[in-house]
Amino acid sequence: MKSFACGTVVDGCDGVVSGETEEEVLAAAAQHASDAHGITEVSDDLVAAIKAGITES
Repeated sequence: MKSFACGTVVDGCDGVVSGETEEEVLAAAAQHASDAHGITEVSDDLVAAIKAGITES
């Protein structure tokens, strides 16, 4: 299982998403970004930051 803590990118956010694969985590992070932060377009820089913050859980 892989996970990503949003607070590594957005200060103060305690959201955490997880998935079996990096792709699942990225999809969940994109949904969280939309729901919690109003981010509707995930930039290449944001994808890179999310990938860098994914850990094995």
